[in-house]
Formats: sequence, structure tokens, C-alpha cells
Amino acid sequence: QVQLVESGGGLVQPGDSLRLSCGASGGTFSRYTMGWFRQAPGKEREFVAAIRWTGLTTDYADFVKGRFTISRVNAKSTVYLQMNSLKPEDTAVYYCAAASIGTMMTRTAHLYNYWGQGTQVTVSS
Repeated sequence: QVQLVESGGGLVQPGDSLRLSCGASGGTFSRYTMGWFRQAPGKEREFVAAIRWTGLTTDYADFVKGRFTISRVNAKSTVYLQMNSLKPEDTAVYYCAAASIGTMMTRTAHLYNYWGQGTQVTVSS
């Protein structure tokens, strides 16, 4: 059983940056594809970014390409989401998730086995 804990959310102004962290425990972190999802009020949860266990392959939703960067440090069992040039529409609860899918990458939420509790990101002037 893997436990995931996100941190780093907060209230920022448009154009600001935030770095989210997600620490994992209870499993072999390097075996998992890691993803970030978000859910805004009244909307469905949506894929943001994913990273393969090696850290060498990443995938991004179109709406964050060029602004967000996902990375991981397996030795620290931690995945990060660096968010730059934040916009009000980025306001949401951000969740990290772990998928036991070998070397695959996926944007499909139900293929992720473990989820964190989420961290709120609010972008407002």
C-alpha cells in the first residue's frame, strides 16, 4: 500500500509560480508511473502531467505545456510539479497519483492505483 502526501499549494497571483511536492511511502516508489491531476469546483478531475519511473519520459496536458514541469527524485520518493505563469483557470485541487503499470504512461485516472489527499492551488488577484 502506497501513501501519497501532497504539499506546496497556496494562494498566488496570476503570473506567479508554485512548486508542488508529493512524497510517497509504503512502497517501491521507483516502480510507479507518477501523475498529477487537478479538479476545479464543478468540474471533473483532469490529467495534468505524468512521468515514467526513469524520470526521462514525461507527458503534459496541452493547457500546461511550456508552463508546468513534472520531475521526480526516486531516492527521495518524491515527485514535483513546478508551475510557472499561473493563470486563474489553474485554480483547483491538485492530486498526485501512482500507477503500477510498468513502463507505460497513461492519462487515464482509473489506471492510477493510489492517490493523495490533494492540495489547493488558488490563483487570484
